[in-house]
Amino acid sequence: MTQTIAPRVRTLVLLLLAAACALLAGAGPASAHAAVTGSDPGQGAVVDKAPARITLTFSEQVALSDDSLRVLDPEGKRVDTAEPATVSGTTYAVPLHSGLPDGTYTVAYQVVSADSHPVAGAYTFSIGAPSKTSVSVSGQSTDDGVVGWLYGFGRYVSYAGFIVMAGGAAFVLACWRRGSGVRPVQRFVVSGWVALTASTLALLLLRGSFTGSGKVSDIFDLSLLGQVLQTKSGAALVSRLLLLAAAALFIAVLFGAYDKREDAEEKRDLTFGLSIGGVVVAAGLAASWAMSEHASVGLQAGIAMPVDVLHLLAVAAWLGGLGALLVALYRAPADTPVDAPAVRRFSQVAFGSVLALIATGTYQSWRQLGSWSAFTDTRYGQLLLAKIALVVVLVGVAWISRRWTGRLAETVPVEASAVREKQRVGAGADGAGETPAAVGDEATATVGGGDAPAEGEGDTGLATADQPGTEPAGPAPAGPEPAAPEPADSERAAQLARQQAARDAAQRKRMRDADPNRFGLRRSVLAEAGVAVVLLAVTTVLTQTEPGRTEQEAKAATAASATSSTDEGASGALTLNMPFDTGSEDGKGIVTIDVDPARVGGNEMHVYVERPNGRAFDIPEVKVEFTLKAKDIGPLPVVPDHIATGHWSANGVQIPMAGDWQVDVTVRTSDIDEVTVSKNAQIG
Repeated sequence: MTQTIAPRVRTLVLLLLAAACALLAGAGPASAHAAVTGSDPGQGAVVDKAPARITLTFSEQVALSDDSLRVLDPEGKRVDTAEPATVSGTTYAVPLHSGLPDGTYTVAYQVVSADSHPVAGAYTFSIGAPSKTSVSVSGQSTDDGVVGWLYGFGRYVSYAGFIVMAGGAAFVLACWRRGSGVRPVQRFVVSGWVALTASTLALLLLRGSFTGSGKVSDIFDLSLLGQVLQTKSGAALVSRLLLLAAAALFIAVLFGAYDKREDAEEKRDLTFGLSIGGVVVAAGLAASWAMSEHASVGLQAGIAMPVDVLHLLAVAAWLGGLGALLVALYRAPADTPVDAPAVRRFSQVAFGSVLALIATGTYQSWRQLGSWSAFTDTRYGQLLLAKIALVVVLVGVAWISRRWTGRLAETVPVEASAVREKQRVGAGADGAGETPAAVGDEATATVGGGDAPAEGEGDTGLATADQPGTEPAGPAPAGPEPAAPEPADSERAAQLARQQAARDAAQRKRMRDADPNRFGLRRSVLAEAGVAVVLLAVTTVLTQTEPGRTEQEAKAATAASATSSTDEGASGALTLNMPFDTGSEDGKGIVTIDVDPARVGGNEMHVYVERPNGRAFDIPEVKVEFTLKAKDIGPLPVVPDHIATGHWSANGVQIPMAGDWQVDVTVRTSDIDEVTVSKNAQIG
């Protein structure tokens, strides 16, 4: 039966791995997690005179290098004069040469977001009038090329290695302690440790090139490695390597001293100690992801990081334990099969893991999406829907496995009793001269459905036909079988012993595989593992994709900037859109200033405050100031009156003379959280 199953198993596994690789290749290994929510001058804007500096506002704090912000003239020459610097919060600026000629200029940026992912892009603005430019703004993504692909693959391997190592060890300790002495299970857990260690070292080497030039030649640049070690992501990778040393000691004890311990009380104490130590090491490894990725930035980071750790541990307990169970069902020796109680205990662990995943996943979804529309309007939301669908399928297949487990538990005692009874009857019928090996062969063949051999026949040809290289027994003489003669030499005795052991193992394996309930369980667990491979691929891509909340904020800011540029060019009225972030839980939004008719003298001003999704909301206070720095006029304060939800207005706003006015808007979202955003505009 196993020979029939094996080709199908190999084909299914290859197809699942191919699907996972295709998903990874098509999705791209990394996407920006911080997004540009504002710029001055704005994208595509045409200004009358050259600005003194370029400012960019991101959705979260970013790390800058000397070349993070570059401004290029139409000929491709740099016109920025110094290193970029932080203006306030998430706004960064780079100064420009004075007296820049008219034409189209390109702003290129390459930074690292707070959750460790590189962010790159470019846009253009014009002075006086647009012109031709030799600078190309395409192909700015940092995840292109060999280094980006290797980094994405390394992340996938690191997740898979952690799940295999932590989940496999948990399966042995919590569900099947006899598995600590099973060689295939040992290799499964150790392979997870090796994969995680190798991928962590590779990510540490690739990190500098991945966030910088993207060149293969920079992978082994020690100066870049030194810079990486000073970053948050570098510290996380080094911490992971240190914890992996502790994990190696844990694995050595689990598959060494623990397996050899005979005393029940000592083994129980060692189990408790290993369980506590294993949870601590696994939680520390999971925290190395949480402290440097999505959970470490944004809303409620103090809550999000522990939740992320719990989520990853639940994934490891479920999917890693599932992989260990699959190995045990297919590769465990015939004399140490995984038993029904072990499968039943894993079913309980998996059920608890699913409950934890539902709770933590719901919180993470709310935190990263922020609105129902983000499920369908953003790539992050679409991937999340795919992940949810795969989890539902996985739970459905797990329910089928649970049913097979129940049937296996009911049939195992009956089958064991039948084997013992047939062995007893066979021993009585064959007489005292029968060898014990022959008795075992006859009993096994009878349980497996074969014809029982005639009394006194000894080993039948049927028992040896399935074993190539063995010597079939000849016809037995009538009457009691004489004792087997002593072998001529020790080499012949060893050969006969190996042949007999092979026959015994093959017969036990045939009897095990003939169980329809065990066969059904193996197929359902294999299907679970196949879905889990694809689920892990989707999850890896999801962790590298810009959160839906951030993507929607960036889209809203871009649309507002485009609307502002259109309105300024279409009429005398002035409209300014400025994203803000006070740093509080509900402190992000867009403030819009409308000045009509935007001329010298009295003007009507309206202030609108909206959330990133476009919904108006109230804040405790909003103030506006106008400053004309060229003439040393101002700031001229204006405190508008609250009219409706998210709407303030002021009449008779006096603009004393025409010029390039700086408009400062102070937004206060709580008693202590406020921020001032600024934008320049030509009035009069």
